[in-house]
Amino acid sequence: MPCAPIALFVHARPHHTRAVLAALRRNHLARESELVVFSDGPKGSDETLAVQAVRDLAHAIDGFGGVSVVERPCNLGLAASIIAGVTDVVETAGQVIVVEDDMLTSPAFLTFMNGGLDRFRDDERVASVHGYLPPLGEPMPEAFFLRGADCWGWATWTRAWSLFRSDGATLLRELEARRLTAAFDCNGSYPFTQMLRDQVAGRNDSWAIRWHASVFLLGGLTLHPGRSLVQNIGLDGSGTHCGTDDRFETTLALEPPSLASVAVEEDLVARAAFERFYRARRPTTLQRLLRKVRSLTGMP
Repeated sequence: MPCAPIALFVHARPHHTRAVLAALRRNHLARESELVVFSDGPKGSDETLAVQAVRDLAHAIDGFGGVSVVERPCNLGLAASIIAGVTDVVETAGQVIVVEDDMLTSPAFLTFMNGGLDRFRDDERVASVHGYLPPLGEPMPEAFFLRGADCWGWATWTRAWSLFRSDGATLLRELEARRLTAAFDCNGSYPFTQMLRDQVAGRNDSWAIRWHASVFLLGGLTLHPGRSLVQNIGLDGSGTHCGTDDRFETTLALEPPSLASVAVEEDLVARAAFERFYRARRPTTLQRLLRKVRSLTGMP
C-alpha cells in the first residue's frame, strides 16, 4: 500500500513548527509521503506575524513526496481545525497520519504508523495507531493495544474516523449510564471523565477527549509502541490546553517496534503500567493551584 498522507496542524509557533518539520523530514518514509499542512488563522492581530512565519516555513519545506498548505482565513480553533482537516484527508485518501506543531517525531515514526495502518486496515477492532509512549519506567512489549484512542502522533482510517462523535454531552451520559467512568479514568488514575465534563461545560475545546470516548465506548483498540516515537515539545506553556509540565518527557526510539507478535486485545499488563505511571505522577493540590495561577497570569 502507498504511504498514508501526513496531516500537520500548525498555528502560531514558528520555533516549534520548524523543529517538527525538520524531524518529519528525517523520517525514513518522508519522501514517499504527502504532507498536508493545515494552518489555522490568527486569533487576533497580535498573532498575524507568527501565523505568517509558520506559513512561510510550511511553503518552503521539501523532502516529501508532495507538500500542500491549507491556509484558514480565520481562526477555527484547535478542535474544529483538526476535526475538519482529518475528515478532509480521510475522505480523499482513506487513511491519515496526524501530527501537531509540537509533536517531535523519531525517524522511525512514519514506518511504525504505516506498518500499523497496513496490517490492521480491515480489522474493525482496531481504531487507530499511536506513536507516543510515556516514560513508564518498566519493560514493555514491542507493541500492544489499549482500549480507546490517543492523540500525540496518531493515525487512522475512514472506517474508524467515521465513529467519531462530536457531542461530548452524549458521550458523557453514555459513560455514566453504563457505569464506565472508573474504567475510562484508568481505574481512577487519570481524570479523563473530568476532561470530558470540562469540554461539555465549555472549559476546554478538546477534540481528543471526544475521540478517546467515542472509541472507548465502542470497545475499540489503539495500537501503541513499546518505545516512544513521539516527544511532545509543547508542554512549555505555549500550547492550547497545555501548561508547563515535564512529567511526560520521554526518549525517542530510533527503530520501529516490531508488530510480529502483537495480539489484538487490550494488554492488561500494559494498562496496569499506565495506571501506576499516572498515579505516581498525579499532581498535588499545590501543583494544580500553581498551574492555575500561571495559566491565569501568564507567569512562567
